[in-house]
Amino acid sequence: MKAHFSFLFVVLALCALARAEDKKEEVVDSKDEAKAKTYQRIIPADVLRDFPGMCFASTRCATVEPGRTWELAPFCGRSTCVVSEDQPPRLLELVEDCGPLPVPNPKCKVDAEKTNKTAPFPACCPTFVCEDGVKLEYPEFPTPAPAEAGAATSSTEKPKA
Repeated sequence: MKAHFSFLFVVLALCALARAEDKKEEVVDSKDEAKAKTYQRIIPADVLRDFPGMCFASTRCATVEPGRTWELAPFCGRSTCVVSEDQPPRLLELVEDCGPLPVPNPKCKVDAEKTNKTAPFPACCPTFVCEDGVKLEYPEFPTPAPAEAGAATSSTEKPKA
């Protein structure tokens, strides 16, 4: 009987070890996905005159309260309605998307198996596969100086809501 329990204990220990290894692999996979670049920018929000104090989400044809987020389908992205800290306060739209496509490179292509254009953001962003030793290059866009930023600004920081 003792041998039976010892055998059972060994089997359970091996199962626990196997599950721990599976979880490690899942963590590694999620870190790889987290490396996907997403971009943020702040633009003046669209506001309808009959709904002051609310952002207009044109992709949904709806008004959105400050602090609320909406998907930008059919585009890959999401936006959040925020109130600026300016005096007087203005409504702004924090837009998050996949950013610019990389510079075309014949040694890299979109991974059709990992890219799901209909998934919610950021899972809808394209995933690329390149030949060994090849890195994707992304275009550089100048960030406007504060004096030039009147209409729209580029930022990687989230505004305070």
